Amino acid sequence: MTPFELGFEILLIVLSLSLLLCFIRLYLGPDVPDRTVSFDLIASHAVGMFALYAVRTGSRELLDGAIVTTLLGFLGTLMLARYLERRGLQEEE
Repeated sequence: MTPFELGFEILLIVLSLSLLLCFIRLYLGPDVPDRTVSFDLIASHAVGMFALYAVRTGSRELLDGAIVTTLLGFLGTLMLARYLERRGLQEEE
């Protein structure tokens, strides 16, 4: 195993542990904004894992998956922010 491959393995392990912490925050989050941030972090971690695995295996198709995951994560965060904004406006009325 080369140092480059070892670096990939270490990065995947660190990303996996960090992803687990993000899922815990998503589950335990006291309110919706905390869950929104954790959802965004989960999407970012997924993109990082897709990219690392794509570089490791030389698969270009996985990079397409990373791009789609980025877009879906952004749209999910955008929808949750819009929901929070509308909910705040309804509470003021």
